[in-house]
Amino acid sequence: MKMHAAPCTPFQLSTQSTVQVFESFVKMPGVNVRDVEAAKFIDAYAAFLKRQGKLPIPGWVDTVKTSPSKELPPQQMDWYYIRAAAIARHIYLRKTVGVGRLRKVHGAQKNRGSRPSHHVDASGSVDRKAMQSLEKIGILEQDEDKGGRRITQAGQRDLDRIAQQTLEAEEEEEDDE
Repeated sequence: MKMHAAPCTPFQLSTQSTVQVFESFVKMPGVNVRDVEAAKFIDAYAAFLKRQGKLPIPGWVDTVKTSPSKELPPQQMDWYYIRAAAIARHIYLRKTVGVGRLRKVHGAQKNRGSRPSHHVDASGSVDRKAMQSLEKIGILEQDEDKGGRRITQAGQRDLDRIAQQTLEAEEEEEDDE
């Protein structure tokens, strides 16, 4: 003689499956970009972009100034990768970002001699070209509704994966000490 389980209503079934999905979600902690220090993440993502070799680099990177407030071009050889990583992180944290907002973020105080210093926005061309380079490799896409650019699904997946690796490396360093 077979025992049959008590029939359950669709509501009970959906509630039970929802609880199971929620419990499995809670058990699997996800790491995202917000969980990692900004400087460590940007360095790790810039190294990833450089190692990958897909990011198109403009020819003028060795001669251009990044802002009117600067006197010299950047001294680091891989500054473009660092700027692209910083832009990708910034757009990840804020849904849609345009060139104007990035100019303000990357701007600095201009030393005007004996006169008081004032904030000067960074070069829009550098940020625009970095965003276009990230678009070409599929990290960013243009947002037609709001304007500006947003992160793609593949870009979010890549950034989360790099954040996970950075956090694991950081924990290993703490364990070694």
